[in-house]
Amino acid sequence: MNFPPGFLEQLTGISGFSKDAFVAAHASGLSVTSVRLNPQKPLPVFPPASLKIPEAISSDLTTAPIPWCDTGFYLSERPSFTFDPLFHAGTYYVQEASSMFLEQAMKQSVDVAVPLKVLDLCAAPGGKSTHLQSLISKESMLVSNEVIRARSYILRDNIIKWGCENVVVTNNDPRDFAELEGYFDVVVADAPCSGSGLFRKEPEAMEEWSENNVQLCAQRQQRILADILPALKNGGVLIYSTCSYSVEEDEAIGNWLTNEHAMQPLQLSIEPEWGLIESGNGYRFWPDRVKGEGFFLACFQKTDGQDSYKVKPGKQMRLAAKEASAAVKPWMNITGKELIMHEQTVYAWPEKSVLDFHLLLEKLRVVYSGVRVGELIREKLVPEHALAMSTCLAGHVVRLQLSLDQAIAFLQKKEFELESRQKGWQLATYEGFPLGWINVLPNRFNNYYPKELRILKEK
Repeated sequence: MNFPPGFLEQLTGISGFSKDAFVAAHASGLSVTSVRLNPQKPLPVFPPASLKIPEAISSDLTTAPIPWCDTGFYLSERPSFTFDPLFHAGTYYVQEASSMFLEQAMKQSVDVAVPLKVLDLCAAPGGKSTHLQSLISKESMLVSNEVIRARSYILRDNIIKWGCENVVVTNNDPRDFAELEGYFDVVVADAPCSGSGLFRKEPEAMEEWSENNVQLCAQRQQRILADILPALKNGGVLIYSTCSYSVEEDEAIGNWLTNEHAMQPLQLSIEPEWGLIESGNGYRFWPDRVKGEGFFLACFQKTDGQDSYKVKPGKQMRLAAKEASAAVKPWMNITGKELIMHEQTVYAWPEKSVLDFHLLLEKLRVVYSGVRVGELIREKLVPEHALAMSTCLAGHVVRLQLSLDQAIAFLQKKEFELESRQKGWQLATYEGFPLGWINVLPNRFNNYYPKELRILKEK
């Protein structure tokens, strides 16, 4: 592997860096595969049998726990996730193991059992957001933001697949949060960086690396943080991370935060066997020391500023009329939910967060919020895919169990044989986990799986 000119020299002297071991780790060709399970959609066994298909590299998948994440697992080999219906059902997320250290940062720096307002600032494609949503309480609220419009839709789709109900997906620049002074208890900033931590996984990233680009990234990181810090309340926690090895993007940013922005570094408790290196104000993941890619994370507590943002009732969306509530009740459990109407679309918002959801809708560019339940047409509900993927479905909704081949065909939006004596809307499931909606008619059925999500590959 030919590293960019000046790259290895830039790492010399950094805590934990061993040139020979670092080069050997990149030359090994090792590919680390890891996943994180969804506690809201618990699998009876992992890995599921559906991963043992002809596309898989190995017919004998084994797992090992990721020590810093309770729901994280390494896979001994990489199977074809595309052709596992349980992947599309949102029962697990394929995520780099090092980045799952976010769990320790959250659990050790805040009380995740109490209601929190959390911002994932640079959230697409959704790995950290789905992780955060699994960690915080149901009474908490997560704002999952992505500045690039096209990527915000990918983020939305992963939030829906995970079954989130207490999340608002936004498409904003960090400076847009300035009006929400002191609003958030936690801000997670997985900042855009030069990407050197992913060289082993994505060798093409080396073509874009340069010392000048590192400097540009560091300047952008400072701008992002300076713009978002006012929205963090006094006593709130900032979790900063990158997938870069460069000091300028890691420890130097931490020093800048503590010297110029009244941020106090927080020390985390780590186990020696994890292989992490405590460096300056953060924690480094070196690929020759951990089973994962390059990563840096640091936690800080804000020591000045506004204590909290006072949410006041403002312009609100229309509450669903009685006929809408009557139409929705057969489909979902509305306990603790407020039904909101936008034109003919019904959304379900957490009752305790309604004012906050309204506030964010007023202040930010909201892409998605709560659960999009469906369209109200002639006092009847046409259910949305998001309702199928949510965890608030009514228990008596008719479910249609599909075989593995049927489930793949459903996800590809291909024709397949279906025997169902019952007509009407039914929930297509695989191994009991919802995949989407089917409407069974007298002589055929309509597949309502979203076209933009369908599997395009062939087995």
